[in-house]
Amino acid sequence: MAITSSGIGSGLDINSLVKQLVAAEGKAAKDLLDRRESVAKDRLSALGSLKGALSSFKSVVNKLKNSDLFKTHAATSSNESILSVSAAASAAVGTYSISVERLAQAHQLVSGGSGFANSSAVVGTGTLTIQLGADSSNAFSVAIGPEKNSLAGIRDAINAAPDNKGVTASIINVDDGVGGTVSRLVLTSNNTGTTNELTVTASDDDGNNTDATGLSQLISSNMLETSVAQDALVKINGFDVTRPSNTITDAVDGLTLNLKAASPGTPVSVGVSLDKSAISKTVGEFVDAYNKLGSVIRSLGSYDAQSKEAGSLLGDSMLRNLQSQLRSDMGNPVTTATGEYNTLQMIGVEIDASGVMSLKQDKLEAALAVNVSTVASVFASSDGVAMRLDSRITSYVQSGGSLDSRTQSLNGTLREISNAREAQQLRLDKLEASLLKQFNAMDAMVAQFNATGAFLAQRFK
Repeated sequence: MAITSSGIGSGLDINSLVKQLVAAEGKAAKDLLDRRESVAKDRLSALGSLKGALSSFKSVVNKLKNSDLFKTHAATSSNESILSVSAAASAAVGTYSISVERLAQAHQLVSGGSGFANSSAVVGTGTLTIQLGADSSNAFSVAIGPEKNSLAGIRDAINAAPDNKGVTASIINVDDGVGGTVSRLVLTSNNTGTTNELTVTASDDDGNNTDATGLSQLISSNMLETSVAQDALVKINGFDVTRPSNTITDAVDGLTLNLKAASPGTPVSVGVSLDKSAISKTVGEFVDAYNKLGSVIRSLGSYDAQSKEAGSLLGDSMLRNLQSQLRSDMGNPVTTATGEYNTLQMIGVEIDASGVMSLKQDKLEAALAVNVSTVASVFASSDGVAMRLDSRITSYVQSGGSLDSRTQSLNGTLREISNAREAQQLRLDKLEASLLKQFNAMDAMVAQFNATGAFLAQRFK
C-alpha cells in the first residue's frame, strides 16, 4: 500500500520534525538568555527608579545647602492697595513708615489741531527727531519719504526705527465734535520718569519746521500733552526719595517697593522680619523627599516571603551601602555646627527604627526661635547634613558615578545577550539546513525502496 503522508517516501512531515528538533536543541540556551535579559532589564528599570528618587531628594537638599534660605525675609505692608513690598536675603529686619506722595508717569503726546481724516491721511515728508530727556544721545531720527507720509506710515516708521530709544507710536480714532471721527497720532514713552520726557522736532520738506502744516504738525509744541513725565516721590521715615520708576529697589537695602497708588500724607507701615515659615516648609519638603527615597530603596531591596517576590536589587551591595551611607550622613553630629544644636534630631528631624523620617514641628520652631544661624549650620555649614548629602548623592547620580557605571554595565550585558542570540540563531539555522538535507536524502531513499518494492510485488503476483 502506498504511503500518502507529507513525506514523499517516508510519509513524515519533515519540515515540522526538523523545526521541533532545532527548537529542542536551542531551548536550553534560549531559556538562559531570556532569564539573563529579564534580570538585566529589571535591574536597569530599578536603577532608573533609584536615580529618579535620588535626584528628587537632591533638589530639596540643594535648597537646604544654600545658606540664603536661612536669611529669607518676609516683608509686609499695612496697605497693599498703596504699596506692596518684597524682601531679599540682604534686607535688614526692621520697620519703616512710607508714604506714596506721587506715582511716576510716562510722558505722552497726542497730535493736536483738528485731527486727520483717517490713518491714511497724508501728513508730510522730511525727518522727525525724537529725544528722550535732556541727553542728546537718547535721540533718534526717522526719515519720512513719500511712501511713509501718511499718519499710519509715520506710526509704523517710528515703531520700526532700529535705533528707537523707547517710544511707541499708535493711532486713536476719536470724536470730532460734530458727529464724525478724526484720527490722531499718539507718542508714548515706554518708561516712566522725567528722564524719559519726549521732545519732537522736525526737518520739514515744506521749508517751515515749526508751523502747523506738513510734518511739523507733529513737533512737541504742536502736540497735546496728555500725560506729564513725572518721577515717583515717596517719604521713608520722613525723608524724600525720588525715583523714575514705580518699582524702587535701591531706597532700602534688600527691599523692593512696588508703588500702587498715590496717597499723600498717608503712612504705610512696612515691616521686614526673618521668614521662618519658609525654612520650616523646606525642612518639611526634605522629610517628605527622604521618605519617598526610602520607600523606593526598601521596595527595590525587599523580599515578600508570602508571595515569594523579590525586589530587583535584593542583596545588591550598592543599595545596602547607599542606605547605610545616607543614614550615617544624616545621623552623625555636624562638627562645624555653631551653638547648641549639632544634629538633625536636636532640631526636630528624627528617623525611626524602620527608616521613616518625621519632623517635630514644635522642636524645629523652638530651635529657630533660639538662633536661626545655629539651625542653618546644621544643614549648610561645611560639614552640614545638606553638604554631606549633596556630595554623597552626586557620587551616585553624576555622569560616571556609581549608577551610571552600573547602567553602562547592564547595557553592555544586554548587547552581549543580543549578540549571543544572533550567534545562536546562526548555529541553529545551520543545524536546520543540515537536518533538512539529511532527512530529505533519507526520504528520497525510502521513496526509491518503496518504488522497488512495489515493482517486485507486481512482478511476483
